[in-house]
Amino acid sequence: MDADLKHLKINRDAATVGGSSGAVRWIMIALIVILLIVAGWYGYGRLNSAIEVETGRVTAAVSGASGESVALNATGYVVAAHKIQVASKVVGRVAWIGVDKGDLVREGQVIVRLEDEEYRAQLEQARGQLASLQARLAEAENGSRPEEIAAAQANVEQARAELENARVSVERTRGLHKDGVLARQALDDAEAQFKARQARVNSLVKTFELVRIGPRKEQIDSMRGQVQQARGAVSFYETQLSNTVIRAPVTGTILEREVERGEFVTTSFVGERGAKGFVVSLADLNDLEVELDISQNDFNKLRMKQRAMITVDAWPSKRWEGFIDEMSPEANRQKATVQVKVKVANPDEYLRPEMNASVAFVAEKTESSAPASAQTAYAPAAAIKNGKVFVVVNGKAAERAVKTGGVTSQGIRVDEGLIGGEDVVLNPPAELKDGMKVKVKGS
Repeated sequence: MDADLKHLKINRDAATVGGSSGAVRWIMIALIVILLIVAGWYGYGRLNSAIEVETGRVTAAVSGASGESVALNATGYVVAAHKIQVASKVVGRVAWIGVDKGDLVREGQVIVRLEDEEYRAQLEQARGQLASLQARLAEAENGSRPEEIAAAQANVEQARAELENARVSVERTRGLHKDGVLARQALDDAEAQFKARQARVNSLVKTFELVRIGPRKEQIDSMRGQVQQARGAVSFYETQLSNTVIRAPVTGTILEREVERGEFVTTSFVGERGAKGFVVSLADLNDLEVELDISQNDFNKLRMKQRAMITVDAWPSKRWEGFIDEMSPEANRQKATVQVKVKVANPDEYLRPEMNASVAFVAEKTESSAPASAQTAYAPAAAIKNGKVFVVVNGKAAERAVKTGGVTSQGIRVDEGLIGGEDVVLNPPAELKDGMKVKVKGS
């Protein structure tokens, strides 16, 4: 046994080899993780990075009977001139809602009803209080009834008779006491009884006078004030009850339906999962505007009521007439722009709020409502590829099909798809796709 133990040895080389392979394995795993992180970060950067492009401006020419031309091209958004968020004046739970998104409603039409049991109970309580106070006021104004006056007078006469009887009793007792028949105590008792009867007569006389005269003027005025206050409470609760029925304030189209049956409505906005501050939003879609941010350098080309031609990306071949209806009284310092609103003169079912819109402002010496007879846009040749162009809108490339004509000194004539004022990508890269982020060189 001892000899066998002496021949046993630890293979230190094998242990070293095993430890080294374990360390190498962990190093490889760490390298793979790092490579995956780097690759993910690179891919994320590629997906979210903007392609740098060079752009050119599309020009436009408008011609008509009077030789009008375009003074300025700009892009913006179609907005409702008056968008209304219809809110509730009272707190309550929605019992019924009768409109949906896109519905046309008339002014005064009922759109939402709230549960009203609590408001009805408060109104009935206020009406009962008013009736009670009115009865008390009528009683005070009419004064005492003849029966009450007669009863008070009878009490006075009875008390006077009792007083006379007490006086006779005192005289008789005084004579008997003087003759030594009755003691002094009997005389004192008789005099005390006389004084008590006299005090009662005085009290009943005053009570009779008060009953005959009736309530004081100040008391009646006070009760009249209480009645007026009660009438105000009734009017308030009637208004609260009527406010549980929510009506459309104007004729328009429902843009958003914010509540459902059973939801709680409050008088202030709480949040999506809490009580709602308003029930619907609506606007008159026959009263639309295009909201534009005009560079301060170009603002001097515009004036109030100046005519304009409007197009939208969704319907590039359609045109709408408009005119400048509002110019902001102050500029935006950060953006170096002035907000301008162009009223759409002939809105229709094609125009929708929040659509992208392009506006060509007509340079004309006189304000005329006659529309321009034709509009032609000219795009740089390098921007058109296979009948398509990429328009830069809000930092993204929007692919748009165009119909082109001849080549002129101003560029390639575009009959459909562009109106002028757009920024288009020159020599678009092969990897550029619709909706991708772009960065303009030099910006």
